[in-house]
Order: sequence, then structure tokens, then C-alpha cells
Amino acid sequence: MTTWLIPGVYLAVGIICGFIVPRLEQAYLPAYDHGVAVGSALAFFGAISSGMLALVGIVFAIAFVMVQFSTAAYSPRLVIMFTHRPILAHTLGIFFATFVMSLSAVGWTDRSGSGVVPVLTMDIVLVLVIVSLLAFALLIRSLNDLLIQNVLANVGESGRAVIGALFQRLPRGAAHAPEPGAVPDGPVTQTLVYSGHPRTITRFNITRLTALARAADAVIVLDCAVGDTVVEDTVLARVIGGRRPVPEPALLRAIGRGNGRTFEQDPKYAIRLLVDIGIRALSPAVNDPTTAVQAIDQIEDLLQRLGQSDLEAGRIKDTQGTLRVVLPMPVWADYLTLSFDEIRQYGMTSVQVLRRLRAALQSLADGAAPEDRRFAARHYLERLDAGVGGRAFDAEDTRNSLQVDRQGLGLSRGTGVRAAASARRLYDAPADHDPSV
Repeated sequence: MTTWLIPGVYLAVGIICGFIVPRLEQAYLPAYDHGVAVGSALAFFGAISSGMLALVGIVFAIAFVMVQFSTAAYSPRLVIMFTHRPILAHTLGIFFATFVMSLSAVGWTDRSGSGVVPVLTMDIVLVLVIVSLLAFALLIRSLNDLLIQNVLANVGESGRAVIGALFQRLPRGAAHAPEPGAVPDGPVTQTLVYSGHPRTITRFNITRLTALARAADAVIVLDCAVGDTVVEDTVLARVIGGRRPVPEPALLRAIGRGNGRTFEQDPKYAIRLLVDIGIRALSPAVNDPTTAVQAIDQIEDLLQRLGQSDLEAGRIKDTQGTLRVVLPMPVWADYLTLSFDEIRQYGMTSVQVLRRLRAALQSLADGAAPEDRRFAARHYLERLDAGVGGRAFDAEDTRNSLQVDRQGLGLSRGTGVRAAASARRLYDAPADHDPSV
């Protein structure tokens, strides 16, 4: 809606000003004159109106290029990030407003053979032309966002924003992360079932859900998570207990649905996009492991933040501290699996990717997260070692794959003790041989 609402507002304002400004000028500024000839004014307005149509075509062409390039090079799910950019909508709106203002000025120039030129309207159109050129320059500059480092940075920034909004940071030095709470016991008094075309859960109106549960003195347990696609007869929510029924239309309105996933309330979506970019870069048709390494850079940062956050944001209490809403939320193991499984599987033949994965996991295993999350990262590191040992690498490639290298290939930082022992067992290397050399 934003893509067309913003240009529509500009267009409406341009039409209104096109009707009002010339009339006000004629009524209150009859002596305001630059001495511009009628023919020159008509040529000026005509050139601007026709030029705006050409610029609108160029803007649509740029938008099409952005969509096609991002779909083919990165991920089809990145299209919405480019097509819904405010700069595109505002540029189109400014062009529309300039176009209708110039057409209106043509109608008021030499009106009824008076030989009068709407000079104030001409000034406004000239200002709009300058603003249009500046907006067009900014739009062209935004093509830099198609650079892979900028795409990854934008996705990572979106992920950091949603993590900061959803989760609270754990106290520094916490030994263990909070355990997931159990679903409260009690009779199920209502069940909300979805009916309609397939839709994706985009957000939950937490304030509304809490108010509904408190009014009914019940607990609303949502069976669908943000990012899930619901189909006919999918159970959306269950109401446990309660002194009165929860209005189902209001409950349904509190569950946002759309045609696709969004970043709002979905910390997994940014990781999903980064993984998509990484595994597409690792496909035989592209064969670009460096892009996968850059994607892991952003993934590691998101995981570091998640590892130090209280992931139990799915249990919502009211102001009296009574549990009112239960949302399904991913746990730490889910984030590790989403972040690394596919990249590990598709990148198992790339020494560069293996080294960068090892560096990320080593950082998570040694980070400031609670011990149980560091243990999970160390366990995943063992899985990575086992996968390297199962590949048809020679001894030198195996030793290289077991290196810790944040650049993928560039600066070795040694291996872990367990990885070094694995390499010696695999290839019967002498015990005093240091695989990091």
C-alpha cells in the first residue's frame, strides 16, 4: 500500500494546487509578473510535462532492474526490500505532482486570450522540477544498495532492529539461559480455526491479545508462530480457562496476516535471507564462496546478540503479573540450525566456507552467552569437524579446513584442540605435528 499511497497523496496535492494556486494568483497577485512571453511560458510548461512522463518511465525501469537483479543474484524474498523503499515512492509522487501542476499551468496561460502568464505557478513548477531532479539523483544513488555488501548490511541491520525490539539482554555473567515455560494447564474453552486462502503470520498485536485475555480472565495460547503459513482449518489459537468467551473476530484481528513474511516480530527472517544469499552463492551455477563468507559475517553478529538475549519473549503477562498470552518462539538450538545447517551442507566442499564457519562457531563457543548456549555451539563445532573428516579431502585440505579464519582464506588463527586431534587421527599424522603450521 505504501508504494502507491505516497504517490497518490502527491498526485492529489498536485491536482488541488493546480486548481487553487492559479485562481489565488489571479485574485490577489494580478500585478505579479516576470515579463515572460506567452509562447515561452507554454514551451516551458509543455517541456516539463512531457519530460516528467519520460522520467516516470525511467523510474519504473530502474525499479524493474532492481527487482530483477535482486531476484536473480540474491533471493526472491529480497524484492520487497527494494520495491517498498520510500525513495522510490516519493520520487514517483514528486514527478506526478510536477506533471499535473505543469498541465494546470498550461490551461491558465493566456486564458481566454488574456495574454496573462501564471508567474507564481511557474515559480512553483520550477521549484518542483529542481526537487524532482534531486529526488532522481538520490534514486540513482540508491542503486548502490544493490552491492552485495550493502544488501547484507541492510538485511543484518533489519535483524538487529527486530532483536533489539523483541528481546531483553540477559544479565552479564548469567550461567544459564531461562528455561522455556510450559503451556499452562486447564480446560480449552475455545479454539480459533483459520478459514480462507493461505496467508503468512506477520505479527501479533500483543497489547490487544493481552487485553482480550485479561477481560475474559483466560490465557490465550497461540498455536501459530510469526512466519508460519496458515491454510484452511489451521488452528490459530486456543483459549484456556476464562469466565466469559473471547470474541473471536477481535481475536482474529489481533493476528496479523499477509502474503509473505516480514521483518516485524520475526528475528528468524533476517537470518533466513542471509542464509538464502549464502547458499545461492554456493550453488554450482554461481560458485561464489566469498559472498557466503560475507553472509556468515552478518549471521554471526545476529547470533552473538541472540545468544546474550532472553529468548523467552513468548510468555506475556499483564500489569498484575498474571500470564495472559503464550507465543511459540524459537530456542537457541533453532537459531543455530537455521543459521548453519544449510550453509554447512552446501559449503562442505569449500575450504573457505568451512574456515569461516569454524571461526563463527568458535566465537560463539567462547562468547559471553550462558554456558548452555556455548555448549551447544561447541557441539555444533564437533559436527562440523565430523563433516570435514567425511569429505574426500587430502591431508593438506583437511588441515586447511580445520583452521579458524574470519576471512575464509586470508589469515589463519590456528585450530581447536579437538579439531587438531581429529586431523591426526584421520591421517595418522605424527603426534608432535602442529596442524596449524
